[in-house]
Amino acid sequence: MSTPETSRFVRLRVELVLEVDDVDAVTEAALERVAEDGEMPGSERAHAESAVREDTAEALAYLVDPFDLVGEVPGVELQQASWSSELIEYDPDSPDWDLDEDDGEEEFEEYEEGDEGEEGEEETDDKGDGERASR
Repeated sequence: MSTPETSRFVRLRVELVLEVDDVDAVTEAALERVAEDGEMPGSERAHAESAVREDTAEALAYLVDPFDLVGEVPGVELQQASWSSELIEYDPDSPDWDLDEDDGEEEFEEYEEGDEGEEGEEETDDKGDGERASR
């Protein structure tokens, strides 16, 4: 009798809606994060600083890091992460914001059937639209 093999890879989806009370505080914190990033080339730093100053969602993309969510979880290693942020209209009473809804279930089932990605795969980092990706 054979046992079906299961994947060791898990896709964890998290969606957050944040209310920004102090745009200046968010922008300043993001500018500090960009300034502290010693691996960022100068030309990219100038672009990042400009984007952070112009767009609060972009500033949040520099402050929220998926590595922080799972970095100390025992027994797991983050293989790939991508995240994005955008300014939205939010109505908590709207059925569009029902968190119990099965968003993207078809896509998840497709992923479970074998789309686990190749080791070493890295998504591009497109900082022009509030989206960040990294491995």
